Amino acid sequence: MSRFSSLKLVITGFLLTAVLASGLVQAKGPVAVDPNATIAVAELPRQGAQVYDLIRQGGPFAYEKDGVVFGNRERLLPIQKRGYYREYTVATSGSRSRGVRRIVCGGQPRTPDTCYYTADHYASFRKIVP
Repeated sequence: MSRFSSLKLVITGFLLTAVLASGLVQAKGPVAVDPNATIAVAELPRQGAQVYDLIRQGGPFAYEKDGVVFGNRERLLPIQKRGYYREYTVATSGSRSRGVRRIVCGGQPRTPDTCYYTADHYASFRKIVP
């Protein structure tokens, strides 16, 4: 290895260490739902409150995928057996697709143990409280 290559390697290692130590680059990994991150039913968007009521009534739902199993692949919600969580679309005004807003509930479909709201397509969740 040439002297120049060795110097480049040392400098690269030093810079990488400095960047990681500065916090500019952070490891991405599962982050549990913050227990303080809640949203009252009254604070949900109008469409969200409507979907929340429909969940407790058993439907009917506007989207074919409403009520399907939510896999919790990101592991942001408390870990449960597959099939525990189900997702429901919260319509976004002006959106041509299902949009990014969802309610995810765990437990029995009409009487869920708990429900969570996400406004950013599963990147974060807030527990729905009465």
